[in-house]
Amino acid sequence: METWPLRLRVFLFFCLIVGAGWLVVLGGLWLAARQMGAEAPIGALSTVAVAALFGLAAVAAGVWLLFDENVAKPLERIAADLRARTHVGVGRGLDLKAARWLGDIGPAAEALVRAHDAARRDTTREAQRQTEALKAERARLLRILSDIPIAVLVMNQRHQIVAYDGQAAALMAKESPPRLNASLFDYLDEVSVKAGLDALPDRGAARIGVTVTGRSGADYTGHLRGFGGQAGYSLMLEPLDPDADRPMVYDFDLLDRDTPADLADTPLRSLSFVVFDSETTGLLPHKDHVVQIGAVRVVNGRVIPGEQFETLVNPGVPIPPASTKVHRVSDDMVTGAPDMAAASRAFHAYASGSVVVAHNAPFDMAFLHRAAKELDLVWDHVVLDTVLISAIVFGGSARHTLGAVCERLDYQIPAHLRHTALGDAQATAEALCRMLPILEARGIRTLRRLREEMGRHTRIVEDANR
Repeated sequence: METWPLRLRVFLFFCLIVGAGWLVVLGGLWLAARQMGAEAPIGALSTVAVAALFGLAAVAAGVWLLFDENVAKPLERIAADLRARTHVGVGRGLDLKAARWLGDIGPAAEALVRAHDAARRDTTREAQRQTEALKAERARLLRILSDIPIAVLVMNQRHQIVAYDGQAAALMAKESPPRLNASLFDYLDEVSVKAGLDALPDRGAARIGVTVTGRSGADYTGHLRGFGGQAGYSLMLEPLDPDADRPMVYDFDLLDRDTPADLADTPLRSLSFVVFDSETTGLLPHKDHVVQIGAVRVVNGRVIPGEQFETLVNPGVPIPPASTKVHRVSDDMVTGAPDMAAASRAFHAYASGSVVVAHNAPFDMAFLHRAAKELDLVWDHVVLDTVLISAIVFGGSARHTLGAVCERLDYQIPAHLRHTALGDAQATAEALCRMLPILEARGIRTLRRLREEMGRHTRIVEDANR
């Protein structure tokens, strides 16, 4: 019961009042009839009972509606806003108009928020001064490492990629889209890599020369170095393009992270998310067509720079002018673009091994499923919907449009990116990252728990996994 939403508990409380009132009315009429004996006017007493029961229910329903609108909903909104400020650092003020019937609760909460914000600013100001120099040094070091003409990949003991440089990104792109936390075997042949790993203890050396084979059949030469024990290993290969200009991508927290056998028991921060959006010719998935797909990846609770997916899609039909006014994709722009078959195959490869996330996911997934029927593709990914996650965090009565969610989380969507596939995907990803700590603070820490909570709000939008 402690995990039930506040509004549900209030509703059940009023139901209890109605039930108790009915028992009192029926008990009183029964006693009256018993005292009257055989002369009791049963018809009149029955009429009184029905009128009293329905009248009591109507009064209770009216009072509950007023209480729900002026007490329960404002309390729910204040609680959600306080969590957003505590766990995300949102700086926007509380909506005190919604709490006008709560006495001093609204002003007291606003005063607490202001004091908390002031303390946070004082604490972070000094920390920022101390870390700016370290950030600058790290940026210079990463730039130097990215300029070294060697393709470097670092893996953990489960062969998941925890770091790669610009040259490695160019090499990986020949096999599959570069992805942090992806399996190395999505890019290189497992047999050739494990043969090199098996040779490490046999040679008694921490570094050996290797030739590994890509999934495409291409051979890559270089060196393999073990870190000792169960710490992982690195591959240093001759790059395809020594001048590749791309930042180094890394997250060394992935080196020591354990992955549960069951995906459902995986902590939310340990999941790899692909957050995507699509722009279409219309709003009917069974007859309209995709004109643009954009996506970003979220690993360890942060958006990974440089791991974006964006493509225009030739729908094969004219794009209605009304749709072009919204997403600014015209017929001229999609001329020569890949068709939906090619685009969906590329996106499917990009999303491999990840949990898929979208805002109003059933709409976007419907287009992918429709295309998959004509191809040898299966979209069996777990799908999360930020509409439902927003309902968990902010309550079902709040507005859950992408703009409203981002506003509550203090994220400003750049105007020139709004209603573009990549721009909306980026905004959705930022919203997801900002809601993760709020979910964790509420005890929703695994994929299983999140899906259970999402199931409580499917009256807003259906679960795309069903």
